[in-house]
Amino acid sequence: MIMRIGIFGGTFDPPHIGHLILAAEAQFQLGLDQILWVLTPYPPHKQGHNITLIQHRIDMVQLAIAGNKSFKLSRVDIDRIPPHYAVDTMRLLRENTPGADLIYLMGEDSLIDLPTWHKPAEFVNECSLIGIMRRPGTGCNFPELEALIPGIDRKLQFLDTPLIEISATLIRQRIMNGEPFRYYLNPNVYQLVKKRNLYKN
Repeated sequence: MIMRIGIFGGTFDPPHIGHLILAAEAQFQLGLDQILWVLTPYPPHKQGHNITLIQHRIDMVQLAIAGNKSFKLSRVDIDRIPPHYAVDTMRLLRENTPGADLIYLMGEDSLIDLPTWHKPAEFVNECSLIGIMRRPGTGCNFPELEALIPGIDRKLQFLDTPLIEISATLIRQRIMNGEPFRYYLNPNVYQLVKKRNLYKN
């Protein structure tokens, strides 16, 4: 039986309940055996941004996914030097999991930006499928996307995911402003953020 693995990448700064809900929905709807949380230390599209130290983010992801045996933190990007392009990440994961179906998970907003990614056609080729979490109002032009990346249409599978108006940016802003943020996070992640005094400046 072929193992189906979801690839859920992100900066996870911090990982929040929205991430957990979307990962669980993707696992259920796509019939995934496992979801790899691919923590990207230094995303190419966030150069110049103030990103929390990698060890803090590793610890937060591990706390967020603890207790779910099918969620696993992947070190595929953590243990290699930047830049961390998704196409290289997928190649390495394919080498490490021969024979598995690798389903990359992304939001519809990321799908729109996909032609600007590093070697997008090669990235799509490395994916068995691409699970798309819909974002209302994004207005993706699918014929244009297919023209730019031929063959992508047959790789896309759309998920019926809830609209979650929570983002890591919002949480960081709330913390800096002294606003409540406790219930946006897994309780253990919340306690770690408080203990280490993260996102205060």
